[in-house]
Amino acid sequence: MDLSRTYPEGVAHVEGRYVPIGEARIPILDRGFVRSDATYDVVHVWKGWFFRLDDHLDRFERNIAAIYMKLPHSRAEIADILTTCVRLSGLRDSYVQMTCTRGLPHPGSRDPRLSVNRFYAFAIPFVWIANEEQRKRGLRLIVSKRERIPPESLDPTVKNFHWIDMTLALYEAYARDHELPILSDRHGNLTEGPGVNLFMLKGGTLLTPRRGMFDGMTRRTVMELCTETNVKIEEADIPGPALATADEVFLSSTAGGLMPVSVVDGRKIGDGAPGPLTRRLHDLYWSKKEKGWLGTKVDYGKT
Repeated sequence: MDLSRTYPEGVAHVEGRYVPIGEARIPILDRGFVRSDATYDVVHVWKGWFFRLDDHLDRFERNIAAIYMKLPHSRAEIADILTTCVRLSGLRDSYVQMTCTRGLPHPGSRDPRLSVNRFYAFAIPFVWIANEEQRKRGLRLIVSKRERIPPESLDPTVKNFHWIDMTLALYEAYARDHELPILSDRHGNLTEGPGVNLFMLKGGTLLTPRRGMFDGMTRRTVMELCTETNVKIEEADIPGPALATADEVFLSSTAGGLMPVSVVDGRKIGDGAPGPLTRRLHDLYWSKKEKGWLGTKVDYGKT
């Protein structure tokens, strides 16, 4: 890699080397590829600042331990690798992923304990789940008929690549001329969608599912903003049919912040436009981030 230039399409760290994102490869036998045997985390950079980097590293380390893996780098080394990926890319707004896989199988064995865990990372331009027009008018959402993988089978707070249920639900949404799905659990309570957490306002209380979903960092941030601004918020079981009767609905994600929902299962939410609480929390979230809130400044050096 030519360190005298930047790589705005992205940079990856693979097997101890930094490479342009288009040249990044992993071994075909890595269990992260052939078995989805991996965990990962995504932190983003906005205006040259990592958002909640320490919180993301805390969660990543916790999830590594939960699935019996061991990181091949120290926490400080991982932070340095992520920073270097961003620095070499030159990106001021970036989507940055760190991944740990089980690694290559031991020759002649399927015992995962014999694999040497591998670490990968990359930085690419910031990713938006919803485009500008969708964020302005609100997303069209369905409550999918497909059941989310139950937490008794796989702890959803351990970020993973098991997305087939959510991908098939996404195709269900497309078939119904909507844009995103929310999946329910085996009891009919709402959980999450592909890369998004759910919030709904009903009768002056903001509700978010209490179980069966990933503990998103933006979800956590929204809950903190509610406490800060005296908005009543509760984690609760939310039956699927309740969503279409909400006063307001919005989604949260690293890849987009707060995203309003204007239609659920073909039915308008409120007057069909982003509601006042959604707009207020959205504006507060982005205005604080513009000032480096909860941020770690990226050292871009001389690149």
